[in-house]
Amino acid sequence: MRLRALLDTDALGLRLLGGEEELDRTVRGVMTTDLRDPSRYLSGGELVLTGLAWHREPADSEPFARLMATAGVAAVAAGTAEFGYVPEDFVEACARHRVPLFEVAQSVAFGTITEHVVRQVSGERAGDLAAVVDRHRRLMTSGPAGGGPDVVLDLLGSDLDLRAWVLSPTGRAIAGSSAAGPELPAGIRTRLAAEHLAALRTGRRSPHRVTVEGVTYSLFPIGSAPKDGPAAAAPSSDVRASALADWLLIVEADAGDWPEERLDLLQGVTQLISVERERRDAARTVRRRLAQEVLELVQAGAAPAEIAARLRVAAPVLLPGLGAAPHWQVVVARVEWTDQQGEKAEGGAVAQSLLEEILIAPEAGARPDTAEPSDRIAVAHSGDEAIALVPLPAVAAEHDGSEQGLLADTLLTAVREPLAAGLADYGRLAIGVSAAVHSAEGLRGALEEARHARRVAAARTGVVCAAGHQELASHVLLLPFVPDDVRRAFTARLLDPLRDYDHKHRAELIATLEAFLDCDGSWTRCASRLHLHVNTLRYRVGRIEQLTGRDLSRLEDKLDFFLALRMS
Repeated sequence: MRLRALLDTDALGLRLLGGEEELDRTVRGVMTTDLRDPSRYLSGGELVLTGLAWHREPADSEPFARLMATAGVAAVAAGTAEFGYVPEDFVEACARHRVPLFEVAQSVAFGTITEHVVRQVSGERAGDLAAVVDRHRRLMTSGPAGGGPDVVLDLLGSDLDLRAWVLSPTGRAIAGSSAAGPELPAGIRTRLAAEHLAALRTGRRSPHRVTVEGVTYSLFPIGSAPKDGPAAAAPSSDVRASALADWLLIVEADAGDWPEERLDLLQGVTQLISVERERRDAARTVRRRLAQEVLELVQAGAAPAEIAARLRVAAPVLLPGLGAAPHWQVVVARVEWTDQQGEKAEGGAVAQSLLEEILIAPEAGARPDTAEPSDRIAVAHSGDEAIALVPLPAVAAEHDGSEQGLLADTLLTAVREPLAAGLADYGRLAIGVSAAVHSAEGLRGALEEARHARRVAAARTGVVCAAGHQELASHVLLLPFVPDDVRRAFTARLLDPLRDYDHKHRAELIATLEAFLDCDGSWTRCASRLHLHVNTLRYRVGRIEQLTGRDLSRLEDKLDFFLALRMS
């Protein structure tokens, strides 16, 4: 289809801001993005929809327009929700690079434009394949006639003779066509997911082709569906964040020799399947909110009765039809990685998506109950960590004593390989699992227990690690029983020099030490928490080491300081 046809379609709400002489360009696809550099995902001819979240200053416009021109996009359509208008510097930059630019009315959802372009492009370029795409679109609706991704894949099998599957980023089977036969073996799924994440991390352009056991598969990323308008939350600027959250379409074929029409069709299918992903994500909103509310109450030190009331609201949502009040477990996860400048980047939202994915997996080790695994997941994120509230039916929790519910040693069995490939040398995932508790009074302790276990996991080697409450260091259990005179002598030897210095110089060395240990020795995060320059933080830590004769780069000295602070 031509750009001119889009402009002439009133329902799309497009207004031309520049590039009238280019309106005969052909549109070959559509992409929604707010990445500063989405060029690795562009193959040319796309209509690029952007909410302009990447635009922080006028200087940002020139490189974005240049990248669009280099990638050969058909045009850019910008939403106005971010600023109320399309910045003039971006209009001028697009004009310099001969990139046609449209303004999208706030009343028009990006999803409306995406659906129109996919339908029109597939119809014009693929002829008989247009019927397939249209049937896919209708079957992906959430109404009674909808069929979900399984039916879409069935159509790929019946109309195009393609065996296909949809996998999660960890290789969990989400959908498969009946023509594809038995479900892909777990080993192959894990290998394909790992190859997919490694390819995205290194910037290879899709589709990615992988040969496993003599069979060639083509892997197509399935991004998030367009939101209800440009005001929606912008995607993360870190490619790894979306790679670790998005589904992938697996086709048993070598797409390397496919014609452009068939590649265009498969790209359109991934966008249609993303609608189902969006629907499932929306269903998690209530559970996420419940987890967030409980977490805020626990961390604020709310009365147990108030927390218990909130838990009673959460229980029927997470375990519908359950008669008895459940027991609860807490799971804490943190993703640590560096950004493009080599600084530590916050990964709370990514950890939330990963923890939801990990807890859905049937291999996670939870006992079966009346709810589907995906309906049991309630994960909040706070700062750089994700916290899951996992309900356990009381009858299951009491079934065999202490080893009930989720077990850390089995939690990562099915996901370790692909997640390690996705994080590689750029980041780590550490998870801690608490014991089960049976009341609101125990939830605060369970949260602390899970956080301690996560620290134990973080101290291990490996990209992806987990630890359970059984593996906690003995000090967590033994500190209350240390004699008072031993406590006083131990803490005085380590902390009194710092307290004296603070008293004389108002230097806040004790507060700095606490923050430094709580941030696991991360200079960037600790400096940010204390609102200090990193050099100032380094000076304070150096002073702490000088006054105490200890080295905060050594695990033993860190542990001694930690114990002293806990006993003081």
